[in-house]
Amino acid sequence: MLLERAELLERLRTAADAAAAGLGRLVLIGGEAGAGKTALVEAFRAASGTTRRVLRGVCDAYATPRPLGPLLDVAHELGGALMIALAEGPREAAFRALLEALDGHPQCTLLIFEDAHLADEATLDLVRFLARRLGARRALLVLTFRDEELGPRHPLRVLIGDLATTPVLRLTVPPLTAAAVERLAEGSGLDPGALHRRTGGNPFFLSEILASGGPGIPASVRDAVLARVARLEADARGALEVAAVAGERVAPELLGTLSSTSALDACVASGMLRGEPGELVFRHALVREAVLETLPGHRLRVLHAAVLQALRERRAQTDELAVLAHHAEGAYDAAAVLEYAAAAARRASGLGAHREAAAQYARVLRFAGALPAERAAPLHEARAHECFLTQQMDVAIAAREEAVRLWRSVGDPRREGENLGWLSRLYHYACRPEGERHCREAIELLAPLGPTRELAMAEAHLTELHFARSELREARQHGARAVALARRTRAVDVVVHARTSVGTALARAGDPRGPAYLEKALRLARQARLDDAVARILTNCAGGAVRHHEHASAERFLGEAIRVAEAHDLDVWRLYALGWKATLLCDQGRFHDAAQLADGLLRRPELMAISRVMPLVVLGLVRARSGDPGVALALDDALAQSAPLGEILRVGPVRAARAEAAWLSGEERVAREEAEEASLLASRARHPWLAGELAFWVWKAGGGSPRFAVPGPYALQIAGDWAAASDAWRMLGCPYQAAFALLDAVDEAPLRQAWAELDALGARVTAAVAAQRLRELGARNVPQGHRRSTLAHPALLTTREREVLELVGAGLRNVEIARRLFISAKTVDHHVSSLLAKLGARSRLEAVREAARLTGATAAPADAPPANGRPPRGR
Repeated sequence: MLLERAELLERLRTAADAAAAGLGRLVLIGGEAGAGKTALVEAFRAASGTTRRVLRGVCDAYATPRPLGPLLDVAHELGGALMIALAEGPREAAFRALLEALDGHPQCTLLIFEDAHLADEATLDLVRFLARRLGARRALLVLTFRDEELGPRHPLRVLIGDLATTPVLRLTVPPLTAAAVERLAEGSGLDPGALHRRTGGNPFFLSEILASGGPGIPASVRDAVLARVARLEADARGALEVAAVAGERVAPELLGTLSSTSALDACVASGMLRGEPGELVFRHALVREAVLETLPGHRLRVLHAAVLQALRERRAQTDELAVLAHHAEGAYDAAAVLEYAAAAARRASGLGAHREAAAQYARVLRFAGALPAERAAPLHEARAHECFLTQQMDVAIAAREEAVRLWRSVGDPRREGENLGWLSRLYHYACRPEGERHCREAIELLAPLGPTRELAMAEAHLTELHFARSELREARQHGARAVALARRTRAVDVVVHARTSVGTALARAGDPRGPAYLEKALRLARQARLDDAVARILTNCAGGAVRHHEHASAERFLGEAIRVAEAHDLDVWRLYALGWKATLLCDQGRFHDAAQLADGLLRRPELMAISRVMPLVVLGLVRARSGDPGVALALDDALAQSAPLGEILRVGPVRAARAEAAWLSGEERVAREEAEEASLLASRARHPWLAGELAFWVWKAGGGSPRFAVPGPYALQIAGDWAAASDAWRMLGCPYQAAFALLDAVDEAPLRQAWAELDALGARVTAAVAAQRLRELGARNVPQGHRRSTLAHPALLTTREREVLELVGAGLRNVEIARRLFISAKTVDHHVSSLLAKLGARSRLEAVREAARLTGATAAPADAPPANGRPPRGR
């Protein structure tokens, strides 16, 4: 009996009718375990009758699922082209073949993927691919998932966020009401009110408890399930145990080799299993989980071994490699794990499911203890590569270090040197300074062996390190060596790697040869289908365009880089590119979007250190300009991430952001100190825009004019032509910088324009500077709002409140504070009450501690103004 689901069914029917008219879409059906998502889909299928084609696949509940599992479930119904693409082609071909199969059918297709919270990466990429292409097709893609399992970092949650601008129908299957529970409980002898309270209206809990037939409510659903299992005959219980180990959905012929027909019939008759075309299915995943929990370790091992043998005897297909590996591990069959998990890893990698590949290699290595070094080392190398692509940097580094140790133990300098070279790159991406030492050690090992591919790659890695440090001469020198060696050994990937580093270094230094280098590298990478290299080149081009404020080029490169990285599951470049996108949004004055993207990236635990720097800079700048708390937290973290490498391209933007934040809070000396040394380093490294930005903050904070040439807008403002500087920034599409330039005006009109533009951007702190300038000019009707010094404090304490708080922290009473500040004791009482409320504190001591926590100070707030209470004016 399906109760309280009529509205959901009607919305599904409406969506299906629209799809039949050529307006397809993605449908998301969420709900807790046991909410009735499958029952809703089954009712929807039944209501569709023969008017629509219904295809149904399920995501595996294995620790490491089959890549594209639900697509494999339906592939046999969609024709040979899809089957061939899945077996032979890259996954993009399979995705396209699926679209063609949908387009080629006369009926509207309802494609249902159940348990999407268990989906592998390749399946999620397929969903992303389809969701953006269904709008003009006669098809509906329906995903069911357990919403309580979607934490903020769950891959499906990330996917749903990525599809925020795509037409999606979102449905939630709610618990049943007390009225529905009362109807279901009629004739059971159970108290409906107690039943509703105990179950929370969960349909599965209800059905299991009602089906148990006992006089009272079992202590838990697990007990209810196991009580029903206990009533089965021994052979039926054994069959149910086999089915639980085999999977949530099992082919009858597989179970038929391990259990008797009568035992399986008894399981179906009891309602524990139900028959569907071509498979036996557990009534609910929780039934299977409850059965598995009761099995002792030795029994599980025996059953996994039996299922593994049955799968072998029926000659399992390629798409079942992950299943074979799962059962091999469960059976503790080391030889089978080494065979099937390694093959499953290669298969997953080929399909672009790199996380699944990394997990399969981890599974192999858990059973590889007895392997000789020559066989174990390549497995560590493969795992390191998959972990690199998916940004599991610590694991990747550990795997490469183990590979180095193993090759060293057998005296193979060629393979040892190869892994040392890769280790240098991983250390660099983790912002660890040991990279160059490992790279030079690799070259020393490999050089005596002659012109090898490994030596070429080590030189290419060293080229990348020199490029990152803005050492152009050394980058070109080692890049030329790498290319020459690579050509002798026909290593196209090495040529591309080296040319990319040299080209990027030249382009960022303003050398016109840079773009030509990069264009050739990109052409070679595409011809050789080096997807990782293509994504890297496009991301580097995007970063250069962002640094030079070339927004149109930046958007084009970023769009292409992200598309390539998404298509090939290259998180290492996708997330790095998104960091540049956040920077671009900030440069365009889209502060909310920039901060939202940056914050989302920083919440990803796998984000490598080198990819954290620019999102942290963006977050710190937006907070400093808007007056939001956490400025120091973000910018201190950015400095901690970037400082170990000492690369001006990473440290420079951090120093510039810290200088701006200090200037906005009235700390000119700090701003000047942040920018001075970095500006000289950026100039020597031939990074004109970065050097110009840093030199500008030195000048703005009361320092001298730069002794080197800086780009147009900075040069104009330093020369005193603020109007031309503002126009130049506006032409570049940088509204914040354009409005900021107007702050140097001495007339009321441009200052009011600056205030209006900065306020519209949400830059409240900077707008407060404009308001302060207007007050100093004696202007009337100056926009009200918090002053600059107030906005710069994380709790929005005014200058006077901060002075009072500092004296409170020194132990002074209100009367003493009044005498010290030449104000009345009553006014001090008012200030103390106000700051207590702003800090959410109940006592004076708690207020002092909370202010110190927010500002990172140990006593008075670190950004407190000078004793006169006025922030320095500067330029």
